Amino acid sequence: MTTFLINYLSSALVILAYMVILWLFSLAIRNSSIVDIFWGAGFVFINWINFFAFTPAGFFGRKLLLGLIVTLWGLRLTTHILRRNWGKPEDFRYRQWRDESGPNWWWISFFKVFLLQGFLMWIISIPLLGAQYNSKPADLTLIDILAVFVWGIGFFFEAVGDWQLTRFVANPFNKGKVLNTGVWRFTRHPNYFGDAVQWWGYYLLAFSAGGWWTIFSPILMTFLLRNVSGVALLEKSMISKPSYKEYIETTSAFFPWFPSRTR
Repeated sequence: MTTFLINYLSSALVILAYMVILWLFSLAIRNSSIVDIFWGAGFVFINWINFFAFTPAGFFGRKLLLGLIVTLWGLRLTTHILRRNWGKPEDFRYRQWRDESGPNWWWISFFKVFLLQGFLMWIISIPLLGAQYNSKPADLTLIDILAVFVWGIGFFFEAVGDWQLTRFVANPFNKGKVLNTGVWRFTRHPNYFGDAVQWWGYYLLAFSAGGWWTIFSPILMTFLLRNVSGVALLEKSMISKPSYKEYIETTSAFFPWFPSRTR
């Protein structure tokens, strides 16, 4: 356990270096919202650092399986946000903070944006170390299979949800309308739901390798997506639209369920 803690603390230094580089880049281009683009890629980066540097005794099959699905998730998310934000100004949330902070934003942004997200990345990433650390069980178990199945459900909702929303927004005919078809018919936030479910998949891989105690990671990720940075934040900006009010009355906020006439 002592070695695990040392490796976990070492991963914090790696993430800190990653965030410092992003912060310096954000200062150069005057855009703090790049942190959102590199959020998914950061987990890919720290996962492969764990793979090669911090878990030499871990079962290779489970390590490779985790590496593949984390990479698929992280790079898809990074690519999606990069395409969505390409050529656009800084996100309104960061722009508002920049305006409020004035000339001090250059250093405030390090603590308020990059250091904070780096800390969250470190806390949340613990199953990615826990799943790779132990050498036993030295084969893939039923829990590992269940983990991939759970992850697959999450990946479907997140990837399909993002794809459907991108197509919907790109159509000028849909301006002012609310997307309520496809996976968006069953949940108002399929992408956030899918993201949370994938972290439960990563946790199950850690659970299979003895890291049952890392459960605080998917709990925290689900809470943040449901109550802080995801659903709650987005709906504050959408609630004033009459069509969205009707959407709220008929469609589940987070967990997929059949739409109803009234809620």
